[in-house]
Amino acid sequence: MPLPVSSFRLWKSVVRVGRVISFGPLALGSNLFLSPLAGYTNLPFRRVVREIGGVDLCTTDLVNARSLLERNRKALKLVESDQHDRPLAVQLFGAVPEEMRDAALYLEAQGVNSIDINMGCPVKKVVKVGGGSAMMTELDKTAHLVRTMVNALKIPVTAKMRLGWDDDNLTAPDLARALEDAGVAAVFVHGRTREQGFEGTVNLNGIAAVVRAVKRIPVIGNGDVTTPEGARVMFDRTGCAGVSIGRGAFYDPWIFVRTRRLIETGELIPEASFEERIRVMLRHLDLMVEVFGEELGCVMYRKVAPWYARRFGPSSEFNKKVVHLTSKAQFHEILDQYLRWRAQFCDESGELQQRYRPAQMVPSFMVEPTPGDGPVVRTAIPVPKGPVEVW
Repeated sequence: MPLPVSSFRLWKSVVRVGRVISFGPLALGSNLFLSPLAGYTNLPFRRVVREIGGVDLCTTDLVNARSLLERNRKALKLVESDQHDRPLAVQLFGAVPEEMRDAALYLEAQGVNSIDINMGCPVKKVVKVGGGSAMMTELDKTAHLVRTMVNALKIPVTAKMRLGWDDDNLTAPDLARALEDAGVAAVFVHGRTREQGFEGTVNLNGIAAVVRAVKRIPVIGNGDVTTPEGARVMFDRTGCAGVSIGRGAFYDPWIFVRTRRLIETGELIPEASFEERIRVMLRHLDLMVEVFGEELGCVMYRKVAPWYARRFGPSSEFNKKVVHLTSKAQFHEILDQYLRWRAQFCDESGELQQRYRPAQMVPSFMVEPTPGDGPVVRTAIPVPKGPVEVW
């Protein structure tokens, strides 16, 4: 059943209460956002992070506007939602203004709370049709597309962009100004260029330049935020109004609730216990089966479970079995066997011995070279294998 939507249209009136913001008429309970992650940020995962807490607006996988208008089965599954999945944004890609407008109107009628236009995806199949990062190279054409959508919709329209096509074409500040004039309610900025893909280090100064370029709308920073401390650094060094997290949330679904506590109180609460990670992992599987059915849900979960195991310490016995998962009963058997195997790496109290604990995570933009040996740290999270070959 569609949700009621306000007809208030004055995007330029951005309400900020402390660090809580609004996108036009859409009041948000958190300035932390779940970024789209193709193949992963589906309804079950969005439900998981919402249940843990700390996040408010979550965004779907990117979906082709034309496929949505054609009621393509896969496209409809990408935007599947329920009453527990609110507020919700759907991320659209496409280059035909009328198709983007009509797809957005369809989604508005289904109760979606916000539309996000993908202008940052570096994937070839998105760029070659004029979507994703290609939209950053033709500002007038892109502004026209956005204006066509904004004028037709009652819900807010936002845009997700990169810093530019390459280091010689850092067009994000100019694009953000053009989009603000066209009526977007906010912009999300990934701090890399299209040429970088997901390599190299996020450019916080580049995000800060976008923050300075706009006058009224909030700018949301994105890229390599893998810890609460990393989110705070992005806030402090860019002046952004919010932070959007993708891979960092899949690596650690508790990042939102821990980040929010750090921002609001200065307190860094402990990471989730091993037992809590197991509980949430099982909850995630239940939701996958509920949404996709047991057979497909378990097959899809083969690429999900190893991400939880990244925080378990030694996990080779678990990973090599879970990639053949076909049923919930089998998963419980695999988990029971793994827990018995893992016990050999624990001390008498049941805690993982120090030398077997996962490496400390430090975002790359926070790492400063130091001489000599230091603690083992992980500065980047691998890009998950998704439905496309090149991200």
